[in-house]
Amino acid sequence: MSDCAVPKAVSVVLPSLNPTQILSDTVAGLLAAGFSHIVLVDDGSRPEAQKYFEEAARRPEVTLLRHVVNRGKGAAMKTAFAWLLEHRPDCAGVVTVDGDGQHHPEDALACARQMLERKQVVLGCRDFSQPDVPPRSRMGNRITCAVFRIFCGMRLSDTQTGLRAIPAKYLPDLTAVDGDRYEYETNMLLALKDQHIPYGEVKIRTIYLEENRGSHFHVFRDSWRIYRLILARFFRYTFSSLLCAVVDGGLFALLSSVLEWKLWGLAHTAVAAGGARLVSSLLNFNLNRRLVFCGGGHLGQALVRYYILVIVQYLAQLGLTQGLFQLLHIHHEYSTVRHTVIYIIVMIALFVASYMIQHRWVFASEKNQKGTCQDV
Repeated sequence: MSDCAVPKAVSVVLPSLNPTQILSDTVAGLLAAGFSHIVLVDDGSRPEAQKYFEEAARRPEVTLLRHVVNRGKGAAMKTAFAWLLEHRPDCAGVVTVDGDGQHHPEDALACARQMLERKQVVLGCRDFSQPDVPPRSRMGNRITCAVFRIFCGMRLSDTQTGLRAIPAKYLPDLTAVDGDRYEYETNMLLALKDQHIPYGEVKIRTIYLEENRGSHFHVFRDSWRIYRLILARFFRYTFSSLLCAVVDGGLFALLSSVLEWKLWGLAHTAVAAGGARLVSSLLNFNLNRRLVFCGGGHLGQALVRYYILVIVQYLAQLGLTQGLFQLLHIHHEYSTVRHTVIYIIVMIALFVASYMIQHRWVFASEKNQKGTCQDV
């Protein structure tokens, strides 16, 4: 495909709220770069901002869609996606661009070309090590990238980028993703992982105008919306583990009572503990597979991997605990408190490690294990 043909096959999605003259400059820059169609969404802007939408709508290459009231960036993007699916069935894909001047038209063009070449979602990622990046943006991105890597198993360099090139075949699935405001963009990233949609990255310019004062991102409110989505799975995992611990303890007590007059000593404990652990582990496996990790992986394969992890985790628990006792010269009979503290620390570490292993290996599909992200 020739360079000149690339932008003609791709529509630009441009959501905007209360724009300034920068919106007009952004539209002009995108058209000058070679894009031939822009879907501009007015997300319930103030009356004084309407002149910028009207100016853009006079261009034949621009389709203007309006929300009567502000519904959020995610809702604006989904409105544009739905319109394109209905009115431009021949569209090869879209590039989402912010209207505040942070995305250079040439970067949008580069993402579009890589999308068409690779047949994958392409994320335009900024370099947050640059000196002109506002400190809150740098720190926010570092924290969110770490959270994505630990809790989602996704290695991303810019989790907040609004510059994304999306092949048309993935638009129906991504339009159905939950969220109407900034959390939609985070949900979209999670959907790439859960729905096995291939994605890659393109490095783009890092542009902040007036230290990003024009952003409509509310630090505390919108950050909470984003992080609660990422951490919700881990909280479900925690609930599943606690519930199964209660079931394990209850079954052990019940079986101990039933077997009290039939078995004694080690046999009594082994049968009661073994039966309780078998039932609780099967319950934990099913809860994690269905409610935590969304049914990932082949059932039989996941079950084998789960019990391999259970055995390895048990051995690691014994090895790490005893190893730390010896390293710190802790003797059981003289330091019950320190013994308990070390045990709890080891169990917490293994609890988090188990979550990561279950997410990335036990309940991962073959497609996810081979990796779908390619840096471009």
